[in-house]
Amino acid sequence: MGDAEKKAVLEVMDSDVLSAFLGGPGQYFNGGAKVQEFEQVWAQKYGFQHAISVNSWTSGLIMAVGAAGIEPGDEVICSPFTMSASATCALFYGGIPIFADIDPVSFCLDPASVEACITERTRAIIVVHLFGHPADMDPIVEIARRHGLRVIEDAAQSPGVVYRGRPVGAVGDLGGFSLNFHKHIHTGEGGMLVTNDDDLALRARLIRNHGENVTEQYGVADIANTIGGNYRLTELQAAIGIEQLKRLDGYLATRQELAAHLSARLSGFPGLTPPVTAPGCSHAFYVYALRYSAEVMGLPRHLFVKAVLAELPKPKGVEATALVEGYVKPLYFSPVYQKQIALGRQGFPFTFRPDVKYRYEAGLCPVAERMYEKELLLSPIVREPLTLADMDDFANAVEKIVTHRDRLRDVFRDEPERREVFTPLAAANLTGAR
Repeated sequence: MGDAEKKAVLEVMDSDVLSAFLGGPGQYFNGGAKVQEFEQVWAQKYGFQHAISVNSWTSGLIMAVGAAGIEPGDEVICSPFTMSASATCALFYGGIPIFADIDPVSFCLDPASVEACITERTRAIIVVHLFGHPADMDPIVEIARRHGLRVIEDAAQSPGVVYRGRPVGAVGDLGGFSLNFHKHIHTGEGGMLVTNDDDLALRARLIRNHGENVTEQYGVADIANTIGGNYRLTELQAAIGIEQLKRLDGYLATRQELAAHLSARLSGFPGLTPPVTAPGCSHAFYVYALRYSAEVMGLPRHLFVKAVLAELPKPKGVEATALVEGYVKPLYFSPVYQKQIALGRQGFPFTFRPDVKYRYEAGLCPVAERMYEKELLLSPIVREPLTLADMDDFANAVEKIVTHRDRLRDVFRDEPERREVFTPLAAANLTGAR
C-alpha cells in the first residue's frame, strides 16, 4: 500500500459512500462509482467485454459455475492440484467434481486427461492457470466445443498473463482473478470475474446481488441459478484496486526479470528443472516452480530443502519459508471426496444419480500425486522487493548443497522426513539475505 491507495481511500471516506449496492432494480444494482470504475478499467486494460468485481474469487468461482448453468448431477472436470475452491465451487450447485490429471511441465490440466474424463453427464471444465502460467487453452477449448461444454478459467494466480497473445480469463467462456492479500495486486479480499458473453455477464451479476429480486425487470426468462447472494465489493476496496492495477505491469516485469535470472543460475544443476514459459505465453510467477529428481541429485527431496534453507536467513514463520516441497495434496484425498459428504449428511450431490458411483482413490491422477510426493519444489522469492542479488544468494545456497550433496547424504542418512508448509509470502523476511 502506498500514498496513491491512501489518497484513494480517504476520498471514499470523505464521500460517506462506502458501498452503493442495492439488492433491487435501479442504478445501484451494479454498485457505486468506484466499483464501476474499477470494473471498467480492468475490462479496458485487457479487452474484456465485461469485468465484474466480487468480494472474493471464491465467490467469483461460485458465480461462474452458476452462470454456466450447472445443475445437480452435472459433472465438472477440475484440476486436483489447486486451491480447494477451484473444485468445491461446483458442489454449490450440485455439480460433481471430476478430477483430470495435470501436465508435468505447466502443472495445469492435461488436455488428453480432460478428454478421457468426459461422459454424457459432463457440462463444464474448470481450468486453473497455476503458479502464474497459462494452461494449454486451445486444445481444451476445442474439446469443450466439440462436446458442448462450458470452460471456466481460474486465473487467480495469473493476472495480466497472455496465452498465445490473448489475455487469460476469457479465452474460454468466463473466468477471473483473485485480489486477496498475497496475490500480485490486492484489495484485502476480492476478485474480478471476466467474460465476453453478454448473457453470462448478466447472470453473473444476478448471482452477485440477490438476482431473485430483479429477474423480471431484467427480462430474464430462464431464472435457473439466478437466486443470488451478497458477493459484492465495496467502494473502499475498488478504490484501492484501481490504484493497484496501475502497478501490475511493473510487478510482472520485476518477477519475470528475477525468474529469468534465477533460472539461468539454476539451469545447469543436476536434478533441477527450472520453470518453462510456453511459446506465445507469459508467466506471472506467482511462485517459482522447480522440478526435482532425487535420483539424479542423489539426495531425498526433504533433505535437499532442509539443507538449502539452512544456508538462508532463518524465517520468522512459515510465511517466510524460501523453499518448500510439493504444493497442496491432490484435492480428491480431502474428506469431502473420500467420504462423499458435501451438502447435508446424505451424500448430496454425490448420491444424486444413484446409478453412478464416484471413486476418488490413490492413483486417480498419477502426475499430480507424483508432483506432490516427489518432484515439485516451490519458492515464493521471485517477487518484489527482492533483487537480482537476492536471487544470487538463493542460487549460491543451492550450488553449495549440490557441491556437497555426497557428504550431506552420508551425514544425514537417517534424517526423518519433514515437509515444509507451502505459503507464498517469503519476500519480506528474506530481503537483506546478504
